[in-house]
Order: sequence, then C-alpha cells, then structure tokens
Amino acid sequence: MIQAIHNTFIKPISHKITHKSVSMLYILLAFPGLLLGENSNLKLLSVPENFKIEIFAEDISSPRQMAEGTEYIFTASGSQGQIYALLDLNNDYVIDTNRIIAKDLFDSRGVTYKDGDLYFAEVNKVWVIRNIEDWLNSNKEGMPEKELVTDNLPSNPWHGWKWIKFGPDNKLYVPVGAPCNACLEELEEDSRFASIMRLNDGNWEHVARGVRNSIGFDWHPVTQELYFADNGRDWLGDDSPSCELNVVKEDDSFYGFPFMHATDVVDPKYGDANKEFIPPVLELGAHVAPTGVAFYAHDHFPDEYQNTLFITLHGSWNRMSHPSGYTVVAVSTDKQGNVTGYKDFITGFLQGKKAWGRPSAPFMLSDGSLLVSDDKYDVIYRVTYNPES
Repeated sequence: MIQAIHNTFIKPISHKITHKSVSMLYILLAFPGLLLGENSNLKLLSVPENFKIEIFAEDISSPRQMAEGTEYIFTASGSQGQIYALLDLNNDYVIDTNRIIAKDLFDSRGVTYKDGDLYFAEVNKVWVIRNIEDWLNSNKEGMPEKELVTDNLPSNPWHGWKWIKFGPDNKLYVPVGAPCNACLEELEEDSRFASIMRLNDGNWEHVARGVRNSIGFDWHPVTQELYFADNGRDWLGDDSPSCELNVVKEDDSFYGFPFMHATDVVDPKYGDANKEFIPPVLELGAHVAPTGVAFYAHDHFPDEYQNTLFITLHGSWNRMSHPSGYTVVAVSTDKQGNVTGYKDFITGFLQGKKAWGRPSAPFMLSDGSLLVSDDKYDVIYRVTYNPES
C-alpha cells in the first residue's frame, strides 16, 4: 500500500503539488480499501443473513431512478443530464454494456417504462422514446428521437428533480418540490410547487399538497394506495424535523408544509399548530434524505418481506454532530397497509463520519432481486436471497 501511494504521488509531488493530487491522496488515505482491488468497498456493506449484495452495473455517472424493459435496464444519470440503457448480454446478472440514449438534459433523475416506451424527466419537461428496445436492437449507434410529453412544469431547479411513475390507473405521477427550504408566497403563486401531481389528458391534477420535497413514491401491492417519502426542512437543528413516510387515502390531501413538519413540529416562521394536515405514518429521522422507494411483492425474498417498502436514505449534507442516513431501510406493512416494522437493510456506506457511497434509489426486478443505485460510487447493486447460503 505504501509503495502504491509512493508510486502514485511522490514523483509528481516532487515537481508540483496540485489540488487534484492532494484530493486523490486524501481519498486513498480515507478509504484505503480502494488500493486493494476493484470494488473492494463492496465488502464494507452489510445485508441481513442469507442475503447477498453484488455489483450489477458500474461506471455509470450518478445513477438514480431505474426502470426495467423486456431486455434492458434503464437509469437516469442525475446531474449529468443523461439517460442510460444497460444490457446483460450473457445472463450472468452483470451488465456488459451501457449506452447513453439521451443527453444534455436539465437534471434528469426520473425514468420509467410502460408498454415498450421509455419516459424520463428533466426539471421542467417529461419526454418519451417510443419502442425504445426495438430501436436499440436495430441501431447500434446514434441517439433515438424523443417526443415531448409535457413542458407544463416549473423550471426552478431548487428541489426540481423528478421521480416519475405510472400508477395503477395508468396515469403518470410526478412530484414538484418547493423552490425553497421553507416558503409560502411561492406556493401561493404557483400551486404546482410542493405537491405530487397526476397527468390526466394533458392536465395536472393534485394528488397531494403540502409536500416539501418528495423523491420517491410507490403503490402498496394490496391496497393500491400511494406511499411517498418527503424530505424535511433544514436549519432547525441536527435532530429536527424528521423526514417522513406518508400515505394518500384521498386525492388532494394536505400534508403540512410549510406550516407543520413531521408529526408535530411547528415551523418558526409559517407555523400554525391549528392547521389541519395529514401526519406521516412513519418518521424516518432528521436529515436522512429519502431519495427513492419501492414496494416488494415477489416470492424470491422471505415471506416477512412481502409488502415491504424499501427506502434509500441518501444521507445528510448539513447535520453537524454526526451524519445520518446513508442506509437502505425496510419498512414492513401488513395487507391493510399499516406500518408494522422499520429496520436497516443495507448498511456500511458510512464509515465513521465519512461516506464512500450514497444509496439513491431501489427497484424490484421482475426476477425478485432488488437493485439499488449509488450515485456517489457510480454503481448499481443487486441484492439476492439464498436460504442455504
């Protein structure tokens, strides 16, 4: 290890010390496992007994939400403004090729697949590529043509990234975050902010309001009710307010922002303790930053994971005492949709106070395995279960 560091740094440093070389040295000293072999940090991750986590895809810039076609896996590349098509050529559950099929997008973090078409979102637009897999199999080079679905979305980038998905009603659901840490005037001027909406014949319908910044929602496999995570506001201390898990029982319900946060935290500026709102069904912890959710409904995992909601907690950026989040958690629910448990599922991204990875979105594959994207380590993991392992 010392020789590797010497060969990498001593010679260039003898001529000129650069910011880049100092940064590289810091990273290697902070995470010495990087010198021991490719993907050695995978060994730092812990999953429950008889589960296994492996690298499914790598060398993808900042992967976020994922979608599955018939042959391909698709992912949106966060702030890089790219959409990837991934292919496992030899069925060994490792991606062999990745191909950029859209680029130069405005913070494109959301992607979903329906009836052969690939949908993806920028901050202010949603696009579709028709018959994407047919195009990919017929064209080995170039970019497919994309069609505009809607540009009727705010362009403010603050909390503007999108998680998109089709609901049981076959309509497209899209969140629009608040353009602020906490504000009211902007929400009154544009009711699309701080909401989750549904596209119906080209028009937006409110599904949930008073939602500060939701990046992740899914429908309960039995009740078909919408569950969504919401990121709590900042600068009220290290331990408050909590990020949230909510459920929609009725369309156009109000969830508190900016007047109330979590279950009972009154906003110091806009607070109104008498304001009626739907409280969360679960508090996830302060500043844990949920950035994706996925219900599990397959027999590959044990029965206890049926109707479990997996949530990626991306991790705090400004919690001073100790970072929080940086885990994938499992929220168990019963057939009526009641939350019955909450536990860590994947840990180890945070070592001490330093994070080498950040889980960004979960996705259940059709074979019952679970994918988890990591937009810091630039990989996608695959989690499987073997009762005899």
